[in-house]
Amino acid sequence: MALQEILDRITEQRARLGLSEGALSLQAGLSRDGIRNWRRRLENGEDAAGATITALAGVARALGVSETWLIHGIGEGPWSPTIAIAGKVGAGARVPVFDAYEKGDGPQVECPPGLSPHNIVAVEIEGDSMEPVYSAGDLLFYTRWSAEGVPTDVVGKRCVCECEEGLGWVKVIHQGREPGLFDLHSFNDQTPPMYGVRLKWAAPIKLHWPAELARKV
Repeated sequence: MALQEILDRITEQRARLGLSEGALSLQAGLSRDGIRNWRRRLENGEDAAGATITALAGVARALGVSETWLIHGIGEGPWSPTIAIAGKVGAGARVPVFDAYEKGDGPQVECPPGLSPHNIVAVEIEGDSMEPVYSAGDLLFYTRWSAEGVPTDVVGKRCVCECEEGLGWVKVIHQGREPGLFDLHSFNDQTPPMYGVRLKWAAPIKLHWPAELARKV
C-alpha cells in the first residue's frame, strides 16, 4: 500500500470534518501523535511503523469512510457521517418521549465538524424552558458509555439524563442529600430545581448545536 496516498486521503477527509490530526489519532485508538509520526517517518525515508491494517481500519472508522477507499483509493469514498437523534428532552415540562425511536429508526443529523460520529447521540430540545441557554429545536450531543449509572464526574455539569420515570431531562446535576439521589437544577429562574431525583443514567453534553445549523437527513 502507498502510505503517502493514504495520508493524502486522511488529510482530505479530515479537512471535510474539521478534525485536527491529533484528535483523529485519538479517536482512531492511536496516540495523539500517531498519524503525525507516520508522516514524519515517511518524510525521513523510514518505515512507518505502526501503520498497520488494524490501525488504518481505526482511522477509517473515525473518518467515516470505508477501509478500501482509505487504503486503496477504490470503492465507497467519503460521505458526510450522521448521528442518530434519540428523541426529545425538556427542562421544565415533562417530556415522556426520550428514546422515542427504535434503535436505528429515528431521524439522523449530519455530524458537526470536529465530532466523530462514533459513540455520539443527539437529542432535540422540547419547549422553551431552557431559554436563553437552549431553544426549542436545538440539538445536544453526548456520549453515553453505559446503559445505567451516573458517573461521579457528571456532578456540577450540564447533562442529558433520564429519571426513573423514564423521562428525559437536561439539567445541571448536583449531589443530593441521600446516596443515590441527585438535585437537578435548571438554566433559568423560571423553572425550580428538582430535589432528590433518582436517575437511571446521566451524560455530560459535548456540544450544543442551534436548530438553524442542524441538517437532518
